[in-house]
Amino acid sequence: MKIAFQMDPIGPININADSTFRIALEAQARGHELFYYTPDRLAYDEGRVAARGWPLRVQRVEGDHYSLGEEQVVDLSEFDVVWLRQDPPFDMFYITTTHLLDRLAPGTLVVNDPFWVRNYPEKLLILDFPDLMPPTTIARDIETLRAFKERHGDVILKPLYGNGGAGVFLLRKEDRNLTSLHETFASFSREPLIVQKYLPDVSKGDKRVILVDGEPVGAINRVPAAGETRSNMHVGGRPEKIALSDRDREICARIGPLLREKGQVFVGIDVIGDYLTEINVTSPTGIQELERFDGTNVAEIIWEAIERKRG
Repeated sequence: MKIAFQMDPIGPININADSTFRIALEAQARGHELFYYTPDRLAYDEGRVAARGWPLRVQRVEGDHYSLGEEQVVDLSEFDVVWLRQDPPFDMFYITTTHLLDRLAPGTLVVNDPFWVRNYPEKLLILDFPDLMPPTTIARDIETLRAFKERHGDVILKPLYGNGGAGVFLLRKEDRNLTSLHETFASFSREPLIVQKYLPDVSKGDKRVILVDGEPVGAINRVPAAGETRSNMHVGGRPEKIALSDRDREICARIGPLLREKGQVFVGIDVIGDYLTEINVTSPTGIQELERFDGTNVAEIIWEAIERKRG
């Protein structure tokens, strides 16, 4: 098949951690033809959805992990699969790319389905499952946020459309910084904030469960660094081997059918203790860590699911 990757610049990636690299490596091993472009090179051009980029070859060699063919402009409708893999922030630039990629259906399969990536941001999709998540409020109004903190004491405050642990704050019951943080966020963004009851179980780790076409294939545990609340690997969280619990499987059984129905092939959910905190559909990570811990070829499972969809 002809496969295009819409992703952030490939040069600086960590080839031992980047999930897109692993997906591309597996695709190449299966004989698929690869093409790469960055999202700023996507365009609607007189009736076609086009991208300016390069034929791509990848290899697991530090410092020499990719090679590019001659730059060219391609019609993405001529590709079998397009991967939507750039990282958030989930801003209007990101959202516009989903509108353009929408236009490739049904001839080209976009993974994950951009219509539902746009309509199911990770911190909002969990609202469909209120009994699975911790007490949560999404608001811009400071009085609403303050009342939530009064009810629940220790809370986590974070930007609604952030990623990688950026801008995440633990506010203890006696902490008086909520108003100052609200003012800081409001000074550069009109987006709401999300505040959740703090879950002490995070000290034991924040579990990332990988689902492929709605089915769980395994999990890794991300343990915060010393002195940190955040467990994201981008900010020093340590990945550890862990098995799926009965509660993890219960959560996956609840959300899996919806993810499958909406074309969310590769999803990473975050579970702290017994609670679902996020459903990551934009650019989830964790494939390589899971493969190393469990010996499961997750990338192969993903491609088998895509190949079934392509017939």
